[in-house]
Amino acid sequence: MSEAAADPVGYFIEEMTLHGKSDRTREAYERVLRRFEAFLAERDETPQTAGRRECMAFVHSLRDEYADSTVASYASYVHRFYGYMTQTGTLEGNPMALVTEEMDESITTDPARREISVEEMRAFLRGIAHPQHRAVVLTLLKTGIRVGELCNLDLRDLSISGWAREAYDYSPRPALSGRGDALYVDSVARGETVNGAERTASNKRERSTVVPVDGELRAALTRWLAIRPDSPSPARPLFTGTSSRWGERLEPSQVRTVVRRHAEREGWYRAGGGAEENVTPHYFRHFFTTHLRDRTGDRGVVKYLRGDVARDVIDTYTHNWGDRVREVYEANIYSLL
Repeated sequence: MSEAAADPVGYFIEEMTLHGKSDRTREAYERVLRRFEAFLAERDETPQTAGRRECMAFVHSLRDEYADSTVASYASYVHRFYGYMTQTGTLEGNPMALVTEEMDESITTDPARREISVEEMRAFLRGIAHPQHRAVVLTLLKTGIRVGELCNLDLRDLSISGWAREAYDYSPRPALSGRGDALYVDSVARGETVNGAERTASNKRERSTVVPVDGELRAALTRWLAIRPDSPSPARPLFTGTSSRWGERLEPSQVRTVVRRHAEREGWYRAGGGAEENVTPHYFRHFFTTHLRDRTGDRGVVKYLRGDVARDVIDTYTHNWGDRVREVYEANIYSLL
């Protein structure tokens, strides 16, 4: 019996080590997954034999002990475990996928979180003049990607019409061919070497996603590319530093500083404020989710764009990208400029 078949949890944790995950992350995953394994053992089940109902029962068993947010996090750990192991062919399916879809933990609105209208966000953007800052903030707002995913974007991950591609002499990924103006958000692990460069931030999505770029974001990115400092990196990052770390790939900490500076100006950030009060890069993901979901009524498309859905749903929307995803996105994405 192979190591993966004999101890799938141990195998998964070892894979996380090879992917460069931190000790803290690995320990958190192992603690939750071993608890899940013990829960199944009490029912004469294993991760290999467990089904949807066993996963539902595990989630239910956590509710008396933990807050809803912690329960959702633990469920997502099990979901990611199954998602990874099915991709490697070690396990045949992901029984936690439907459970987490039903929980909807990733796009549930927090009633205590600050709510910002589209009109207020437009006013906020009018106060951002720096081309890099505006392009960064607008990319977060228009795509819902995470800060690490934004920092990991390379020129090849962007396909836009106009002069920029010829000026920079680059070819977008083949996966963007025929997709119009779009961004390719890959699955990247911290410490992994991608496109010739080691990455210091990770992309948390399980599968790569193609996200449409509308006219407003195309204009902001084109304006940014007109002044973008060249980078010594062979990966040619899309967003590079313009002050400290000139020409080097932007780091998540730099993006957070940019957002905090502008949020403080607007009165949307204070030192010591919590997630429900302060506007951060992650808040823009919440804004994207809330407003696009409310406009479309199509949770599947929104989850596809966020990179939150199970593999089979990702495949469905990837196959139907031109007919469904871009159509829904373009008909409903909010105007911010």
